[in-house]
Amino acid sequence: MRPTRAGSWILFLAVLFIVIAWPPAQGRSLMVKAVNRAVDPADALPVLPPQLGFGLSDDVQAVEMRDEIVRRYDQMYALGGVTRARMQLKVADDPFDPSTERQLLLVFGVVVAFLTLRSTQR
Repeated sequence: MRPTRAGSWILFLAVLFIVIAWPPAQGRSLMVKAVNRAVDPADALPVLPPQLGFGLSDDVQAVEMRDEIVRRYDQMYALGGVTRARMQLKVADDPFDPSTERQLLLVFGVVVAFLTLRSTQR
């Protein structure tokens, strides 16, 4: 029971998708990293900085620097549309917990393999 030529391509693409979308133990999957990079290849879009710690909140210069970054972020975010979507995708993370995402990817792979091999029997 061998898959047809089209079935072989479907299986290949499904396996490739699973490998690219597979979340590592720490960090983001290759697919999410590619999306993060693709929406802002020049690294021109601002990212919200973390909140200042207790000691730094007394430093006027640190507060002004952070406020300037936040102002720039808010101005670009207010543009809406494609810019807002790009800013959200730049910092996007994997949609699920890694263990849940792995299980869903395995289910996807099994279903694609089953349907592809089943269609070759007809």
